[in-house]
Amino acid sequence: MKFRLKQLRLEKGMSQNALGKELNVTHATIYRWENLIRKPRIQTLVTLSRYFDVSVDYLVGISEERQRKKHT
Repeated sequence: MKFRLKQLRLEKGMSQNALGKELNVTHATIYRWENLIRKPRIQTLVTLSRYFDVSVDYLVGISEERQRKKHT
């Protein structure tokens, strides 16, 4: 799995601590996700994709297409 969380976080110039505060989790949780020690829940993946404005498929490395489909 090519989880792109760290890449996206760094593109925004955020620390693990700052992203953790945004998501209401600890920086240790962000570290574990980025290093594939733990996997985020499905709802968390959706939250992350919305936060970074990328598709879940891109976030988890399934697709190279960043754009998230907007639902009406």
